[in-house]
Amino acid sequence: MSTERFHHAVAAWFDRTFEAPTPAQVDAWPAIQANRDVLIAAPTGSGKTLAAFLATIDALVRESTAAGGRLPDESRVVYVSPLKALSNDVQKNLLVPLGGIDEELVASGLPPAGIRTWVRTGDTPPGERASMARRPPHVLVTTPESLYILLGSASGRAILSTARTVIVDEIHAVVDDKRGSHLALSLERLDSLAGRALTRVGLSATQRPLDEMARFLVGAGRLGAAGEPTDCTIIDTGHRRSRDLALELPSTPLSAVMSGEQWEQVYDRIAELVEQHRSTLVFVNTRRHAERAARQLSQRLGEAHVAAHHGSLSRERRLDAEQRLKRGELKALVATASLELGIDIGDVDLVCQLGSTRSINTFLQRVGRSGHGIGGLPKGRLFPSTRDELVECAALLDAVRRGELDLLAIPRDALDVLAQQIVAAVAAAEWDVAELYTLVTRAYPYRDLARADFDEIVRMLSEGYTTKRGRRGALIFHDGVNGRLRARKGAKLTAVTSGGTIPDAADYQVVLEPEGITVGTLNEDFAIESLAGDVFQLGNTSYRILRVERSVVRVEDARGQPPSIPFWLGEAPGRTHELSRAVSRLRGDIEDRLGASHGDRAALAWLTDTIGLDESAATQVIAYLAAARAALGVLPTHDTIVLERFFDEAGGMQLVIHSPFGSRLNRAWGLALRKRFCRQFNFELQAAATEDAVLLSLGPQHSFPLESVFRFLQPA
Repeated sequence: MSTERFHHAVAAWFDRTFEAPTPAQVDAWPAIQANRDVLIAAPTGSGKTLAAFLATIDALVRESTAAGGRLPDESRVVYVSPLKALSNDVQKNLLVPLGGIDEELVASGLPPAGIRTWVRTGDTPPGERASMARRPPHVLVTTPESLYILLGSASGRAILSTARTVIVDEIHAVVDDKRGSHLALSLERLDSLAGRALTRVGLSATQRPLDEMARFLVGAGRLGAAGEPTDCTIIDTGHRRSRDLALELPSTPLSAVMSGEQWEQVYDRIAELVEQHRSTLVFVNTRRHAERAARQLSQRLGEAHVAAHHGSLSRERRLDAEQRLKRGELKALVATASLELGIDIGDVDLVCQLGSTRSINTFLQRVGRSGHGIGGLPKGRLFPSTRDELVECAALLDAVRRGELDLLAIPRDALDVLAQQIVAAVAAAEWDVAELYTLVTRAYPYRDLARADFDEIVRMLSEGYTTKRGRRGALIFHDGVNGRLRARKGAKLTAVTSGGTIPDAADYQVVLEPEGITVGTLNEDFAIESLAGDVFQLGNTSYRILRVERSVVRVEDARGQPPSIPFWLGEAPGRTHELSRAVSRLRGDIEDRLGASHGDRAALAWLTDTIGLDESAATQVIAYLAAARAALGVLPTHDTIVLERFFDEAGGMQLVIHSPFGSRLNRAWGLALRKRFCRQFNFELQAAATEDAVLLSLGPQHSFPLESVFRFLQPA
């Protein structure tokens, strides 16, 4: 389908603006017009958002035209985005087609459609919220958390009750954590409130498996006997596309850590690449690294041409950086995951990634920010900082070449989220217990929730918990005779103020004096350790601390004085299972070639010709893995775990378990082994885990057969 099934004004605007529909749009439009659920999986820049919106806009234009240009003051479309900034972008970008379509209507002698859009997030001022309640928007743009709050308020429920379509953008960003469980329950409550099964449209750039994502989107209530989505169109235009990807290494070989001289070479190379392109995104994995990289690049490119972008900067500072990049005022923007999703920052020519992303999907998402437009060529450069990261980055490129993706796992039966949603639902309206249980089990993450577990949560919420002063914390009344639930006093306030799954960070607000403007947040530990007069960097700007108060750090502009770089805790991502498998596979492939005649040459040819590494990177990978093989006798893989024991200079025994399973699994293994050693030897020992190994530090007096470590823990 092209645009012939659309209202003539909608078709005229589209044909005037675009050369042709994208494959995602061609497949999505007829399905949405037929009121089918739709999951669109397509690369970044493939027109997914317009694929979701244009069919719903067309329905509103037809309704308006039939009513003489007078649409009722009712919301028809709810758009849910995991990022507030993305919500604002979508609302702004909707104004372009709506304005163009109105022009076409007027030109053909018809009244404008007058379709209103509105953003409702945590940043929406109270005045705008009140005016939205008086005159509801036809398209409501919101976040999962704000949707939950709207479902709990009388004005919000009035707005949502007339909805017909819900669009869930960047669905992969929430589906594999409790935020997705929370959203799934909100979607079922939205259907219940509207009294109909809303058409659900999900958008994602990278996700696997698609069938499971579709089940999450539509919910368990719309699955067939075999568990298949009965009325859902899955549109997969493929995550594979042409990309310009390469590794960048310093001129001297990498080692266990990057030297200061090598970091200088890396930043010099990034600055050189930035000068060769109009706009560049530099991605890092932590906020501290973002600040450090922004400072280094500022010294090379000028402070006016570089900015930092991360979650500890205020919304205003982030928005300013995004707009400066979009206007071409910035040459480089250094970002964390805060710019991973599709925020509108204009055209980006190049993406540089410092260190491994630890995830295949994250790497594709970040590189996809360049060449974002339809037909564009994403261009990415990876800068590994150690020999282990070099091997991991080579495996990452191999996984991309093979078309692999990380597997998303949907959490099951998150009872803490369930308790929140039960209180919120009962605070909004009285419920029959059996009907509420049925609603909950229609949400896909709760499809197998046992009735006994549901009843236990209801019992906890209705009876509270025991304290020294008696029973406290009851939030609902449970009429066991009639099977009814209703709210207690305070339940509504508790539901609204305690909802969501994004953890509160005990960060300190950074307030710039004398203006009183909040510029961002600092980690609690860093703030407490700081003194008046200290100079630190935030958002590539230097601030001098005036005083540290309760939860507030008051600062003044340090006017470019040399700053320290703040730290934040618990940021570095763990490697995904699929990327760990790719690392294991790469090791195995190289070991097979090293074991053959002319092994080094065979491995070098494979890395350069098949994986696409340059000769310098391939030579370093081979040298490192060959040395590891010589030291251990074999390269550790997912099928071959190696135990190594040695004594350090102080005489202490170090036990290393070489297991390339990734830090998430290795940490759990290391903690369990540490506890077993502590009990067996009655000795407190230290343990650490990396992506490729577990390290246990024992005393010189401990003795045990090395192979017995494999029997210390049972599979159970």
